[in-house]
Amino acid sequence: MSGTVRLTEYEDEFKESLLAFFLPKEQEEFTGMPADTLEPALQDVNRHPTVVVDGDTAVGFFVLHGWEGIDNVYSGGSRAMLFRAFLIDYASQRKGYAKAALELLPSYICARYPGTDEIVLSVNEENIPAERLYLAAGFQDNGLRRMGPKGP
Repeated sequence: MSGTVRLTEYEDEFKESLLAFFLPKEQEEFTGMPADTLEPALQDVNRHPTVVVDGDTAVGFFVLHGWEGIDNVYSGGSRAMLFRAFLIDYASQRKGYAKAALELLPSYICARYPGTDEIVLSVNEENIPAERLYLAAGFQDNGLRRMGPKGP
């Protein structure tokens, strides 16, 4: 990690590298790959594809899903932002990018999406490494459980 990790809104210059991201099957089962999540996000005004960048290199990706349509399902009516489809490309894992991205996330959302009062993380309860990472980055488990396309 070069120390210049940042979060940025998706731009076409990142498309080729994002579509080349790889995860082993045991990780891919818990998230959506950019090849599957990017296009739907670009077609929905409430979804915001976001890239984790080190220098000029895309190392990770996620989608922020705005409160319209998710507020009552995930957070009881707050102006929440759902954080979903998070991944760090396999070649860039174990270098601190995931934790750095999560630490940058609250200020990024606050600056780009004023009025957001809650960040909701979506994690499969069988994805123990992700749950540990989220907790280590300062997020809290509020006990809310929902069945999603990748399981509870």
